[in-house]
Amino acid sequence: MDSTIREPKQKRAIEKKEKIIRAGFDLICENGYYNINTAEIAKRAGVSTGIVYQYFKDKHAILMEGLNRYGDTLFYPMIKVPEDPFDKKHFPRIIKSMIQEYIQNHKVSKTAHEEIMAMVHSDPEVAAYFYKREWETTAIVKEYLMKNQFSDLYLSEKIHISLGLIDNLCHEIIYHKHDEMDYDRMIEIVICAIEKIFQGSIKK
Repeated sequence: MDSTIREPKQKRAIEKKEKIIRAGFDLICENGYYNINTAEIAKRAGVSTGIVYQYFKDKHAILMEGLNRYGDTLFYPMIKVPEDPFDKKHFPRIIKSMIQEYIQNHKVSKTAHEEIMAMVHSDPEVAAYFYKREWETTAIVKEYLMKNQFSDLYLSEKIHISLGLIDNLCHEIIYHKHDEMDYDRMIEIVICAIEKIFQGSIKK
């Protein structure tokens, strides 16, 4: 860590740092990483540019803090798995609920998704964040399914493939929008495909 960067200890300073993270992340999502600077972040946060540099080396550090704070809400809403007792007859409904939540989230934050996902291909630290979060998401879903009598056999692989299907489906619906496609039918096809992937995984 840069010796000039300090970690706030008092409540007021902590609140300032949080405001900077939120302001910076919002601006990056709204306008693009390469289209903003620390002066604009400071203005949005209501602090001086000097205050920003007390807590962050540069705007990239603010981006990574923002991903750590808000990444789940923005990119991984499907991990909000149900807490109710599992019933295998409800499995298709659970899958559909995950898909609908993910689609809605993409609609709300379309610009943010486009901007930050583009950085995955050009920024190794952003790419590493998403690699890590993909596997953490897989682990969360796996833990939930194993608690509800799913076999451990190739379970991580099945979850990873299924989450990829959901992700690609949402990108098709929100970003690509082929007029020839029946997206309601596509959602049902994906649900059926995921059901087949997990066929035989639920213990008797």
